[in-house]
Amino acid sequence: MKRFVVMSLMATAAITATNAATNAELEERIRVLEEMVYGQQKKIKNNQKTIVEVKKHDAFDNIKFGVDFRNSIDMLDYKNNITGESAKNDSLLSSRLYLTMAAAPTDKLIFKGKLAIYSLWGAHLFGEDSGLKDWSASSKATDTVMRVKEAYFVYSTKYGEQPVSYSIGRRPSTDGVLANYRENNPEEGSPLAHITNMEVNGLMVKLDWDRFIPGAYTKLVGGRAHTGATTGAYSIGYTTPWGPNADNADSEDDNVDFFVAVGDAYNNGQYQVMYEWAHIFNTKGQNVDTGNTAVGAGTADLFALGFKVDGIGDDIDGFLANTTAFISGAYTHYSADNGYQILGAEGGTRNGSSIWAGVIFPDMITEKGKIGLEYNHGSKYWTPMTWAEDTAIGSKIAVRGDAYEAYWNFNLFGEEYLPAQIRYTYVQHDYTPTINCAGWVPVEGVDITAQDLRFSVSYKY
Repeated sequence: MKRFVVMSLMATAAITATNAATNAELEERIRVLEEMVYGQQKKIKNNQKTIVEVKKHDAFDNIKFGVDFRNSIDMLDYKNNITGESAKNDSLLSSRLYLTMAAAPTDKLIFKGKLAIYSLWGAHLFGEDSGLKDWSASSKATDTVMRVKEAYFVYSTKYGEQPVSYSIGRRPSTDGVLANYRENNPEEGSPLAHITNMEVNGLMVKLDWDRFIPGAYTKLVGGRAHTGATTGAYSIGYTTPWGPNADNADSEDDNVDFFVAVGDAYNNGQYQVMYEWAHIFNTKGQNVDTGNTAVGAGTADLFALGFKVDGIGDDIDGFLANTTAFISGAYTHYSADNGYQILGAEGGTRNGSSIWAGVIFPDMITEKGKIGLEYNHGSKYWTPMTWAEDTAIGSKIAVRGDAYEAYWNFNLFGEEYLPAQIRYTYVQHDYTPTINCAGWVPVEGVDITAQDLRFSVSYKY
């Protein structure tokens, strides 16, 4: 019995010693494996960090390009109901290419640009309007020359709790708020298109009031729309002792400068209240004594106030929730200096007003298609800044009379990259149509109708 006990104790001790050795070896192996895993994890983290840094570098250290290529056919019809004269074009074909650019080298600084070609198929090179501005030709179907439509940078910072942004360049001021729907463009420009639908070269300061009122902000913009006469700027050799580009003080062709205050008074994503005031210095008119036209003749003030509802009601999936409605009222005030006339007023004023209303709702046919209905009315002296032709028959926004419009925006073949549109515009001119804010043209009663039926398809990416 004693011998059995002794042998059992010896066996137990041997097993214990063996287990201890085995456990020590196992622990050592586990430690080695843990170090290997930790090393691999550390390496993976370092690799991930490197990848993130590379992605950040690639994201900020380049320019992102985009394409917006639109082809359209317009069928136009004009009629003078007083004289009986008429004109038409059954197939006005056009192509418009936008090459967009964007870069953000830092979180405070961004650059955006847009190059444009807008041409009529088979049209005359450079068009037939020799008076095209460098900032207006990209918004009119003219030729096949690529122009700068937009080019600006924005620097954003804070002073205490106040966010402020600064910008300089050619601003995105065509197809602005309200006009973007009829242009089948989800990205709207900043000004109210009701009084400003033209490229703008200027300096901008933006003040954000969102911490006080949801979505509220104000942009203050100053710039130049026309460079007046200069000495020897377009001639061979110098015509004066001063050399080229000196201001020609003897000319009535003055610089046309502007100041604009534009913004949102309220915007919670569903309800939006928009405003704009624009003051134009040396707006163009006529010298009464000499008869010279397109000369600095006075000032202009333009005002607009708009209200938009993006989604009617609280049902986020319903028909009304995907419906947008808007209404905008605008007013123009032109004041001629003594010895000059603007819109037929010699040394006096001319006031105009306009209403613009629209509704855009689901087409109930396609997945994302929308149908839009719009109405414009303008008084006798209504004269906004609409150099950009919002229709092939001229600006319906600037109508002195009534304009009715219906359009269907949809994705061709269901492809989101192929937005298409069918649009019909009917315009009744009760007074002289306004073209390029030609203040030297007196306004008279007319009875002219114009129609435009358009089919267009774009490639956007």
